[in-house]
Amino acid sequence: MPALKSLALAGSALILLSACTVGPAYQRPDVTASAAALPATYKALDGWKVATPGDLIDRGDWWTLLGDSQLDALVAKVNVSNQTIAAAEASYRQARALVREQRASLFPTIELSGSATRSGGSGSTPSSSGGSSRGQRYQAGIGASWEPDLWGRIRQGINGAKASEQASAADLAGARLSMQGELAVNYLGLRQADAEIDLVTRTVDGYQRSLQITQNRYAAAIAPKSDVLQATTQLAGAQADLESLRQTRATYENAIATLVGEPASGFRLAADPAWSARVPEIPAGVPSTLLERRPDIAAAERRVAAANADIGVARAAFFPTIGLSANGATSGSALGDLFSASANTWSLGLTAAQTLFDAGARKARVEQARASYDASVADYRQTALAAFEDVENQLTAAQVLERRYALLKTSSDAADQTEQMLLNQYKAGQVAYTDVVTAQASALSARRALLTAAVARQTTAVALIQALGGGWKPQA
Repeated sequence: MPALKSLALAGSALILLSACTVGPAYQRPDVTASAAALPATYKALDGWKVATPGDLIDRGDWWTLLGDSQLDALVAKVNVSNQTIAAAEASYRQARALVREQRASLFPTIELSGSATRSGGSGSTPSSSGGSSRGQRYQAGIGASWEPDLWGRIRQGINGAKASEQASAADLAGARLSMQGELAVNYLGLRQADAEIDLVTRTVDGYQRSLQITQNRYAAAIAPKSDVLQATTQLAGAQADLESLRQTRATYENAIATLVGEPASGFRLAADPAWSARVPEIPAGVPSTLLERRPDIAAAERRVAAANADIGVARAAFFPTIGLSANGATSGSALGDLFSASANTWSLGLTAAQTLFDAGARKARVEQARASYDASVADYRQTALAAFEDVENQLTAAQVLERRYALLKTSSDAADQTEQMLLNQYKAGQVAYTDVVTAQASALSARRALLTAAVARQTTAVALIQALGGGWKPQA
């Protein structure tokens, strides 16, 4: 039929036109724009390179660098049961569904309809044809409509949805990395509390022996009462520290329970007497791909792409919309009549609409989209620059803490020797007990400082891993 032929030709032309797209082509923003050029390597450590961020690189089981099987088991629980990760995963699924919804707009919409009615009058009034006025009517229809994407509005919407999906995937990766890192820091804090509890417990035992020595010397009238009082004061202070450490440990344990998705009231982690702080060795040089794993940078860049697509969607509103429709229907007083050719009707349609005046609303929407794009670019650049700063800070901290630990080790060893030397001299009556008290306090302080520095090196390694967006393979 001529009508069908004309409509087919029009449809073909619309399909060809739908290859057109308005809106700017996306290019990843330059992080160094409007700022000094970034260095090719990090000043804190030679061999570490700045790289382009991305999100599809495997981050690996970075926590295994700490060599703790208990931590490995807890991370496995976090990955499955942490509610922050669960929320991020749900947001990612939502973003994926939005992409499918946007893609569906490229295709025609087809609808089926049907109805069955029965009618009649009151009483037994005959119809005009001499029969009963009662009857039934059956109707069935099918309709299809399609809006060709002439100016790329739908495709730009799909591009924006895809970019948002990728940003959501990066957010999910970031949530995992953040929760894993938070768990590691809390776990290391708990193990530090365990180690300090063990250290102070042994110190309390030593102070009790010292108190017994002063009491014996006082009973023998070779030491003043003040020695006993000083020893008692020192012992009580250490015992008070022990209670404070137990509270600190409970706080870390409760935080870990929340991270693994369990009620704090029923969660327990036993002390590990054999635990020691293992510090991952930071290699002298690492692949430049490490910085490509930063999920926050990847998410920020993908949101720039989504904002760019929104500009195209806003600009497409300046062009007319075209729609095609086709409908068919059939009706009859009996079901069999629905298949009769004489009962069929059909229609084909072509619609077009163009906004002539909207008081600048479309122009304002384009300006909004461009401003949103500029804001996302600035956010991307700031995120990247902050990431570079973060890595520099953690590299510097790792180097400083390594040197500090060595110095504290020397200090602790010397304090231990001084404490034992003065205690022996006091037993021989060569020094006052005040000298022993001072030496014991210094030794305890040095031991705790050394332990704190050891755990600080571990937590700094965790922070560095998070700053890089992933770990590294141990060197052979």
